[in-house]
Amino acid sequence: MDKPATVKIMERLVFATNNLKKTAEVKALLSSDYEVLNLSDIGCLVDIPETGNSFAENATLKSSYVVMNYQINCFADDSGLEVEALNNEPGIYSARYSGSRGDEVNLNYLLAKMEGIENRRARFKTVISLIQDGENHLFEGVINGVLRTQPSGTMGFGYDPIFQPDGYTETFAQMTLAQKNEISHRAIAMQKLITFLKSNPSLRGA
Repeated sequence: MDKPATVKIMERLVFATNNLKKTAEVKALLSSDYEVLNLSDIGCLVDIPETGNSFAENATLKSSYVVMNYQINCFADDSGLEVEALNNEPGIYSARYSGSRGDEVNLNYLLAKMEGIENRRARFKTVISLIQDGENHLFEGVINGVLRTQPSGTMGFGYDPIFQPDGYTETFAQMTLAQKNEISHRAIAMQKLITFLKSNPSLRGA
């Protein structure tokens, strides 16, 4: 008699975002071991305020909100672009740099501020906050590069069309999701998170 097939029970993790492109990036990194849910999947329709003074504070505000209100272990990220010539602006204000949350508006606003500036050095930074059983764990990822003077590519989101990582001739927006997930700031932070999760298998979500 054949033995019944073993069914792998996927652990569930909540990623505190409603950004579908961010969700897709993270699912691609975690899908073999975890079922990744976003805020809409758990019925959270609140735009969680990002009132912190750093990426770490903002990420923690979001993960804490979900844990407090939904009693589910959760991770959240806060990411942004830091431009050397602009004293690391837009930083934590990257998603609303122009006063708007529109990607194209923010990108064009940044390009206008950078007009005539020779120093195009910049970096993308991500900090992930994972709240597991009441403890907050932080993971950081950084990738350095330069800003193009004109957008190139249709993939990605945010400032991806003008950010060219060091060692590459393409912008993030010219890369496939798989290519970006090999090198991006979020991928670097996520790999640190994944290593932590694998070394702490007791984590259980909803």
